[in-house]
This record gives sequence, C-alpha cells and structure tokens, in this order.
Amino acid sequence: MARQATRVAQRVAVATEVLRDEKFNARRIELAEAALETLGELGFARTSLREIAQNSAFTHGVFHYYFSDKLDLICCCVRHYKAKCVTRYDEVVTSAQSRDELTEGFLAKLAATLQDEARMHRLWYDLRSQAMFEAAFRKDVLEIDKSLEAMIWRIASRYAELGGTRPASSPAALYALFDGLFQSALLKHLANDDRAIPELLDEVRRLLPTIC
Repeated sequence: MARQATRVAQRVAVATEVLRDEKFNARRIELAEAALETLGELGFARTSLREIAQNSAFTHGVFHYYFSDKLDLICCCVRHYKAKCVTRYDEVVTSAQSRDELTEGFLAKLAATLQDEARMHRLWYDLRSQAMFEAAFRKDVLEIDKSLEAMIWRIASRYAELGGTRPASSPAALYALFDGLFQSALLKHLANDDRAIPELLDEVRRLLPTIC
C-alpha cells in the first residue's frame, strides 16, 4: 500500500508540474501576443519592456516575471508568430488539384500576408538581421528559417507533383529565392509603392514553372 501511495503521489506531482508549465507557457504566449503590435511598430532596437507594457493591458512587472529580458520576449513573440505563418499555405497545398489552382491559391495568400501583416514580417527580418550580432537570437532564427524553408519546399514539391516533375533546385536554394523576392517586395510595400504586391505576384507566377 505504501509503495502504491508513493507512486500515486509521484504521478500527481508530475501532473501538477506539467500543468504548471502549461499555464506558464500559455501566459507567455498571451503576453507575446500583446507585445507583437508594439514590436511590429517600433522594431527591436527602439522597444523596451517598459514601452511594451505601456502599450498593453499588462504591467512592466508581469513581463519581467515571465521573461528574463527583452531578448527572451522577442524570441517568444517571433517563434509564436512564425509558427502560425508556416502553416498558412498548407490548405492550398492539400486542396489544389492543378498547377493553376495551386498557383492562384498561393498568390492570393501571399498578397494577403504582405498587405495585412507587413509589420510582423518586418519584425522577423529585423530579428534575423540582429542575429548576426546577437548570439541569443541565432538558435531561434535558424530554427525558424528551416521551418520557412520547409514551407516553401512543400509548395514547390506539390507544384512539381501536379506537373509530373520534380523541383530542379534544393530546398535551401528555393527558400533563398522566394525569401529574397518577398523581402524586396516588403520593403517597397512599406515605402508605399503600389506596385510592390502586383510585381511580386507576377514574379512568382513567372518563376514557378522554371523551378519545377
């Protein structure tokens, strides 16, 4: 009986610890969501935890409790946002039954994310640039980069499959190509260039048949 009671107590302790961790992580995500707007507006260098708190419903002390510093918060924010981004095109990839259908579905979502979420993408590129200098960012940035590379590869692989071919380039090369086009379009869009999105879509539409 004593052993059984001990095992039960151990299981309860483990379950309690897991629940505590889940609640802690859920709170971090909630705070990250609240911080994204300010970070997207001001960027990494111009934002402090105090400024983030002032622009949210949470106190400075709450942010300090859940995050060791601004780097910890920003990494959490970008991981959370990009985790949602990398599945953005999965429905199109799964449902498309022709190359044209995949192309148009991909382009529609590409235009929407550039139009509606430009500040969040700007924050990502800001963080990726900072990772050149700030070692604390590098692991997260590299992991996010790999997930985005896999996202592009899923699109290219499905496009090739629908045409009975195989992608002509490696996942890394394709990601670098698409990412370069997207970043360039983002900069033009932020500069209020009305041609930024249409030109990006035209480039991608011309590019897809050449890589598969």
